[in-house]
Amino acid sequence: MAKVILTHEVNGLGVAGDVVDVKDGYARNYLVPRKLATPWSAGAEKSIEAMRKARRARELASIEDAQAARSALQSAPVVVSAKAGDSGRLFGAVTTADIASAIGSRAAVDKRRIQIAQPIKALGDYQVTVSLHDGVVATVDVQVVAAK
Repeated sequence: MAKVILTHEVNGLGVAGDVVDVKDGYARNYLVPRKLATPWSAGAEKSIEAMRKARRARELASIEDAQAARSALQSAPVVVSAKAGDSGRLFGAVTTADIASAIGSRAAVDKRRIQIAQPIKALGDYQVTVSLHDGVVATVDVQVVAAK
């Protein structure tokens, strides 16, 4: 097992500043090359505390921002246009990146924080969840329309 310090949030593992034990290969081949984590060392303990302090300061303001963003996202459906055939079936699927770019004008949302229950492959109305902050989740109505 390898001990690493997360520098970014990793789903199912933790948030920036957390010290976690992961398998050696996962740390060496995935987390460290993508700069999601750094190897743990005694000297790095000081930087961990600085990260935690900065995160706590950001969290106070970001909870209020997340709640404001949730109300903005839930106020009206997000419209995504996609190429579709005559039967209403899409050529491909609507991705989280498509939804994030459609949301872009209302709130800054990272595509990795959007969860789609089932692949969106037809025109119609769908619901997706957007994790804005710890404990602040928005249920967003997505309307898929045919592109002209």
